[in-house]
Amino acid sequence: MTIFEAIIIGIIQGLTEFLPVSSSGHIELSKALLGVQLENNLEFSIAVHVATVLSTLLVFRKEIIDLFSGFFSFKLNSQTHYVFKLLISAVPVGIVGVFFKDQIETLFEGNLLVVGSMLLATAILLALTRVVQPKNTKPVGYFDSVVIGLAQAVAVMPGLSRSGATISTGLLLGKDRDEVARFSFLMVIIPVLGAAFLDIIKGDISNTITAPVVAGFVAAFVSGFLACSFMLRIVRKGNLYWFALYCALVGIVALFLA
Repeated sequence: MTIFEAIIIGIIQGLTEFLPVSSSGHIELSKALLGVQLENNLEFSIAVHVATVLSTLLVFRKEIIDLFSGFFSFKLNSQTHYVFKLLISAVPVGIVGVFFKDQIETLFEGNLLVVGSMLLATAILLALTRVVQPKNTKPVGYFDSVVIGLAQAVAVMPGLSRSGATISTGLLLGKDRDEVARFSFLMVIIPVLGAAFLDIIKGDISNTITAPVVAGFVAAFVSGFLACSFMLRIVRKGNLYWFALYCALVGIVALFLA
């Protein structure tokens, strides 16, 4: 992988991790177009995913500091409940990652038919948000965290947007747009860091940090920060249906390329 290719893929990862257009689907499409095989570059894959998590931490730094201070006061307060709900939301995708990792990975081998189909499914989910209006301003509850967590687990499919699935699910549950967006972006931190940690302790990565890895990390971090900030404004305005049109078009292209 060249530095230029690393920057391109890093930007795609950062942008599409938060925009509801499927990062995995766009990565598969970019691999097909650039002729890059990320399966043989685990260090790069971990770097760009960790970069997007760090961009999330930066955007939500005040909220995260508040959660940490409340959680480590060792009292059953609102912050502690919120952390518990984030942990619960990570359980479904954790189960999928542990027990179905090999089966899922087979779908990430240039299967543009799956990518195209899931992008069309993402388009349908996002289109539904046009007719769904939040019914209340109550925070995400424990039941909601389970349902949204299940949506995140299903979104491991290449082409099915994680943010699109979780935000759409939260809106369909009648939750406030700001609250749903906040929960959706914070809930990804645990599974991504957990997966990266498991890969590191298994010793599957080398100790060499190459220029493309650094370039991809920086590109993903910067683009992720911009996309996360932008997406928060988009969710508040309720304009997700424009992304539905985009996903539908890209899904059709992917099916054509398949």
